[in-house]
Amino acid sequence: MSLKADFLKYTLHFTFEAGTSRGILTQKDSYFIRISDDEDPSVVGWGECAPLRGLSIDDRPDFAEQLRHTCELFNQLDLQLFHWNIPIVLQLISDRLPSIQFGFETAMHDYINGGQRTIFDTDFVTGAKEIPINGLVWMGKPDFMRRQIEEKLEAGYTTIKLKIGAIDFQQECALLESIRSRFSADQITVRVDANGAFSPTEALEKLHQLAVYDLHSIEQPIRQGQPELMAELCRQSPLPIALDEELIGHMEYVDKMRLLKKLQPQYIILKPTLLGGFIHCTQWIEIANRLGIGWWITSALESNIGLNAIAQYTAQFKNPLPQGLGTGQLYRNNIESPLTIEHGFLKTDLSKAWNLEVLASGRGVRIEG
Repeated sequence: MSLKADFLKYTLHFTFEAGTSRGILTQKDSYFIRISDDEDPSVVGWGECAPLRGLSIDDRPDFAEQLRHTCELFNQLDLQLFHWNIPIVLQLISDRLPSIQFGFETAMHDYINGGQRTIFDTDFVTGAKEIPINGLVWMGKPDFMRRQIEEKLEAGYTTIKLKIGAIDFQQECALLESIRSRFSADQITVRVDANGAFSPTEALEKLHQLAVYDLHSIEQPIRQGQPELMAELCRQSPLPIALDEELIGHMEYVDKMRLLKKLQPQYIILKPTLLGGFIHCTQWIEIANRLGIGWWITSALESNIGLNAIAQYTAQFKNPLPQGLGTGQLYRNNIESPLTIEHGFLKTDLSKAWNLEVLASGRGVRIEG
């Protein structure tokens, strides 16, 4: 067996201008890891490294070089010697870069399972299990956000998540009022995500204003890295707080435990690309369960390669909360896959097939590991 890892850079193009509190997104770069055996090229394991600009701790100018170095380290290993123990292999090659850990972890699982995009063999893979998801409303002008809300409601979503913090706060409250004037919290669950947009002096007051709309939760009301203030907000907020960006960079189990014990949020949100893959997400889940903290899993603008892996991982758990798993609707040049959405549920449609031609043909930017 002569295993080799290399990677390709591929630029995904949004179908619209996606607004966040950190700016407007029109495209996003992903790096696809490919693990194959020169003696049997029919089996290929694919993984995706997709650091988020301005947010991921591995958003750095030398990212491609770091990924190339990781491929070189992988290519020097005797995987049989380590019995394909994925946690040990990641410790040896990844240098603690979260999105690279996620990409290699996914690619190794895919290769081990025959290169069929089966990362975790659950009922989701066969189409027998569906995952409830929230419908995401992106930031923008009020009319644009209203249009998105109506589209999500017509599509059958019962949980809607609004990104807030980029337009006038009162206009955002008016959007929430427009939902609540038509649907109670029993009919439509509403989440909001501030992406750290509130200032320390205004955060608590805004949380009180938002609480009147009977919201499920608010993600990251203030920017991460203010533990004393965040702990106080979690204690005083009339609205459940979910930590998102706050979890980034805590790679040791003891640090994860210390953070959650200090802040005591009502929820945490797990993004494998930002947190270091499934091994780290499993640690967060175990700690959250011990501390009585709720959780759900969210994708982070990955293509269908990354989303498929995250969905299969999520399907292993008996978590009734709607998850934050988007679909290929974001990009006009996404990787074709069996993933589909119906009435607010993500599922595998076995009548559809994977088409990795754009990657296998090298039409991405191929970079040897």
